[in-house]
Amino acid sequence: MRPLRLVLARHGETASNLKMALDSLPPGPPLTTLGAKQADELADALATAPVVAVYASTALRAQQTAAPVAARHGLDVEIVDGVQEVFVGDLEGRDDRKALERFFRIYSAWAGGELDAPMPGGETGQEVLDRYLGVISDVTAQHEEGTIVVVSHGAAVRLAALALCTNVAPTLAESGVLPNTGRVVLEADPTASTGWTCLEWTGLKVTRRRSA
Repeated sequence: MRPLRLVLARHGETASNLKMALDSLPPGPPLTTLGAKQADELADALATAPVVAVYASTALRAQQTAAPVAARHGLDVEIVDGVQEVFVGDLEGRDDRKALERFFRIYSAWAGGELDAPMPGGETGQEVLDRYLGVISDVTAQHEEGTIVVVSHGAAVRLAALALCTNVAPTLAESGVLPNTGRVVLEADPTASTGWTCLEWTGLKVTRRRSA
């Protein structure tokens, strides 16, 4: 029996990424030409994985990134509400240094366990986790083995992976920014308190247990 694995992948490049703009509201912008190429490369990277389902957020960029992956395995992209990007509220669309510093300051607090801190006019970390982990619970309950791919968004993926895996250190979630189509690979682990162990963080192998 094959292990049950969960691949949390970030979408491909968009124009907002090029400007480093905080862009959280669906449907959002489409992929750039490079972003579409990255999506094809993600499909290539996962071509030999035993993919049994492909999900994407309600954002267009996530759906366009998921499409080649699903097509490679003869599957449809299933769109799910709940794994969209962190809602940044009053910071939406901004790319100035002050806004970015405020975003990263609050996100750092979340990684450190202060999940009740809100983005200005936006979500708290706990609200992000509540919706995101609810979807993950639902989709993984439908499969006993194989690889499930969820195409989502960088900040949301990092926060969720920290919550799902006891062997992901807060410093990795805080500073390990995912590049476009970067992915975090998790494996179901009945010996872990959360039920999951992180195997890989964008090419970096992660030790099975967080050191004390």
